[in-house]
Amino acid sequence: MKKLAEVLKDWEAVIGLEVHTELTTLETKMFCDCKLSHDDPPNTNVCPVCLGMPGALPVPNEKAIESIVMAGLATNCEIQRHSMFYRKHYFYPDMAKNFQTTQGPVAFCMHGHLDLEVSGEGAKERPDNTGVEKNSDGSYTAPIRILRIHMEEDAAKMVHVGGEEGRITAATESLVDYNRCGTPLIELVTEPDLRTPEEARLFMEKLRETFLTLGISDCSLENGSMRCDGNISLRRRGETRLGTKTEMKNINSFKSLHDALEYEICRQAEVLEEGGIVYQETRHWEPSHKRTVVMRVKETADDYRLFPDPDLAPFDLTDEFIDHCQARIPELPDAKRDRYIATYGIKRSDAALIAGDPTRSAEFEAAVQVAGDKVAETVAKVMVNLVPSYETLSANQIGSIASLLAEDAITFAQAREVLDAVQESGEDPAAYVDAHGMRQSTDTDALAAIVDEVLGRCVDQVQQYHDGNKKVLGYLVGQCMKAAKGTGNPKAFNKMLSEKLEA
Repeated sequence: MKKLAEVLKDWEAVIGLEVHTELTTLETKMFCDCKLSHDDPPNTNVCPVCLGMPGALPVPNEKAIESIVMAGLATNCEIQRHSMFYRKHYFYPDMAKNFQTTQGPVAFCMHGHLDLEVSGEGAKERPDNTGVEKNSDGSYTAPIRILRIHMEEDAAKMVHVGGEEGRITAATESLVDYNRCGTPLIELVTEPDLRTPEEARLFMEKLRETFLTLGISDCSLENGSMRCDGNISLRRRGETRLGTKTEMKNINSFKSLHDALEYEICRQAEVLEEGGIVYQETRHWEPSHKRTVVMRVKETADDYRLFPDPDLAPFDLTDEFIDHCQARIPELPDAKRDRYIATYGIKRSDAALIAGDPTRSAEFEAAVQVAGDKVAETVAKVMVNLVPSYETLSANQIGSIASLLAEDAITFAQAREVLDAVQESGEDPAAYVDAHGMRQSTDTDALAAIVDEVLGRCVDQVQQYHDGNKKVLGYLVGQCMKAAKGTGNPKAFNKMLSEKLEA
């Protein structure tokens, strides 16, 4: 098959996502008071309602409705005052009552959007002159429309024993755990506005950051509380008519989403260029084989026999309820990123990385309080480059190590050594540095004497520098550090050596 870049020169990929997110931070299921937990023994958190026993009546979870309205407000959706639940019929063991309770044509949240910033290597996937204006560095912003976010209940968890990669194919037996059945689940459906696998990956990442910040889900792709279906079709560049789409089902990692879409774009292009037909079907991504395979022919809406659920009354959301949900929304990642840049002058990529994780941003702000606003930029560098390797660091330790770096009292290499030593004990890094004589001197007079001594005895290297070999400066810095027995500051030595050699 052709590579993605070659395919996208002639073909336009049209991608839409369906992102399913379990509301894992709630205590009970969507329509009953069963405990919401997937860690308990199988089939222990069940009742007549979530098992679909005859005569059992569902009662909606108000907290779940609050969560979906918050999700809609955070993604610029219009909150629908009037909506209702429907029954979506299908026959499979993961739903004992043979229908899923979901929303119909009008969902709680309709017609939203998110702006997607694409930069770096990922921006190169989208060819120029394809509907977005690119900046001088190749980056661009793509507006992605959201069709709807609707509420439904999750199905049970099925475990296929003996099948390849957990699939039912060739399985010797299938086990069903109904603990997950009835879990509150929100499904966000985009319009087909995405054009590259990288855009799809970034959109899902941004959505995860938003939902984590809202505190409505743990958004664990690994455990399946957040998963994605990708819809993809191709059309010749310049055409407006949509091609036939295929759907990649239950993708549970950002890399798998990107790789599955990339493969499917290239596969469809090959089929179409050879005169074949792309069929509307559901496909499965096999990471080990790096390919998609057919699961089933795609159903249509008529196959589900949707009709209003007679056991659930229509919803009429009040302005007071929506205002209550709005008041619960914290500062969102984009706003937090912009505040960090404006207030502290932090590099945009660092600010975005910190702001996108509520735990990390809370640690950052606590560390800035310890170290002071003037050291915030260094705190950000520590958070991005050092902290991920150390899980038990406190805000005080992060602030202390950032202050040492900002003062040029230690190098980044020494910072790692210090953090290795203090991460378990909780000791103050500054105290450790002083106790072990690691604090570097910035005494100009003392360092100047060392620089003069090194230049005086390294005549050959000085001549090489003047002959154009600037790399020798690193050797001279090393000689200065050796003469200072590690207590001199390498940045200061570098600056002083450069000034004297250029004089």
